[in-house]
Amino acid sequence: MARERKFTTEELFQTVKKILLQHNYEGFTFSLLAEQMEVSRGAIYKYYENKDVLITDFMIYEMEQFLLELKAIEKHSDFEAQFGALMDIIFEKTEIHHLIRAAQQMLLQSNEKEMERKDKLEKLPLEMYKHLEKFITLGKKQGKVKSHIPDGLMLGFILQSIAIPNHFGIPHEEWLTSMKEMISQGMFISK
Repeated sequence: MARERKFTTEELFQTVKKILLQHNYEGFTFSLLAEQMEVSRGAIYKYYENKDVLITDFMIYEMEQFLLELKAIEKHSDFEAQFGALMDIIFEKTEIHHLIRAAQQMLLQSNEKEMERKDKLEKLPLEMYKHLEKFITLGKKQGKVKSHIPDGLMLGFILQSIAIPNHFGIPHEEWLTSMKEMISQGMFISK
């Protein structure tokens, strides 16, 4: 009997991410995962009884990693430095919106056995927004952002900016610099 290839949680989650980004939640199967990892389906079933449990654990891991990176922006005391760090993070993690969408699809298919995991997964984006509210509060306190614009609108605008497609193939650095400028200064020339 041949020995089963061992794999790490990191390897497993990287492959899960790749499949979710290529095939979405509906196209994700253990067969496809096993094939891409070059293991048997049984090797995956040793750790996860179904795709929802696996994807939920992956999503929790991914969101927790993202939150750690977001919390790290607080090491900067200046709002503009935090803004630059935030933009770098969200443009480095452009797939987070696709993953949140996959999580939302999965959350619709509730199973009593998995409710605790799904509850945790559902709360992580809210935790992300609460954390980012501190960022906006700092900007208002330091007089860097307009106080009359609602926090949620600013956060939504910043986070949705990564979903804007780059149809013209503008180089990433130029795209990122231009996006930062659009968010921080708008598109009108000040008089």
